[in-house]
Amino acid sequence: MPFSPQGGRHELGQNFLVDRSVIDEIDGLVARTKGPILEIGSGDGALTLPLSRHGRPITAVELDGRRAQRLGVRTPGHVTVVHHDFLQFPLPRHPHVVVGNVPFHLTTAIMRRLLDAQHWHTAVLLVQWEVARRRAGVGGATLLTASWAPWYEFDLHSRVPARAFRPMPGVDGGVLAIRRRSAPLVGQVKTYQDFVRQVFTGKGNGLKEILRRTGRISQRDLATWLRRNEISPHALPKDLKPGQWASLWELTGGTADGAFDGPAAAAGPFGAARVGAGHGGGRVPAGRWGVPQARRGRGQAVRSSGGTGQRWGRGRPESA
Repeated sequence: MPFSPQGGRHELGQNFLVDRSVIDEIDGLVARTKGPILEIGSGDGALTLPLSRHGRPITAVELDGRRAQRLGVRTPGHVTVVHHDFLQFPLPRHPHVVVGNVPFHLTTAIMRRLLDAQHWHTAVLLVQWEVARRRAGVGGATLLTASWAPWYEFDLHSRVPARAFRPMPGVDGGVLAIRRRSAPLVGQVKTYQDFVRQVFTGKGNGLKEILRRTGRISQRDLATWLRRNEISPHALPKDLKPGQWASLWELTGGTADGAFDGPAAAAGPFGAARVGAGHGGGRVPAGRWGVPQARRGRGQAVRSSGGTGQRWGRGRPESA
């Protein structure tokens, strides 16, 4: 059965970007990258159409079937508009760029899926302002940001006023760029993230006491580490920079490189992802624009104006 979500514009959580200066800013950030583009929530094409002028392959995923259909006939042949839920959409299996005006109520779910995925090297996202600030570490890192900082760099570019959208949301947005590090600061994903969670949720009056209570570091080594990194014993986990988290993890016996025990294998800006443990290293068959081939009858794609046939937008999604 074709994919067919129900609901109108508000039920789908759509706030369409209409500010030309913001569109140009996002277009300019994407123009600095290379490779195919995957767009989250293409809507009426506010970003899709300007991005299509670069001539790069684009797969635009849109939840609203009617909008996907209309946009599909307005785009050139190198653009494929797919009617599907991005959270269930099978992500490309080779290096690509992600861009999108992310529905504010789905920001966390979409962000978690992207951070847990392989192969994309840059993401330019328009998200809720407070989320953009937190991910970029403004005012201190959050648990989520610290958990992924060894693999990604988060950069806040600009604040987008609510009036830049139609209908106008109750909060501002922010342009956030996420780049995968070519050389991760930490090797193991799951065990490192368990450690970060333990520190963020640990009890104590500052880092020295919190870390001592974990039982992972001797008091002597901890005192030396704090002094060398010029960190106050009363600092909080949110105050640590990515490099400091990495060195702290290494102090506990974790490694700074090696085989990955999680799905976030590192990829260079324009190179293939490094293969983690348990992956055979073979390539996954992909469609023309890098979308994994899926079984017919489980999704629905929209013909672009220059396309030669339908592309089926649903298969087995990556682990999120």
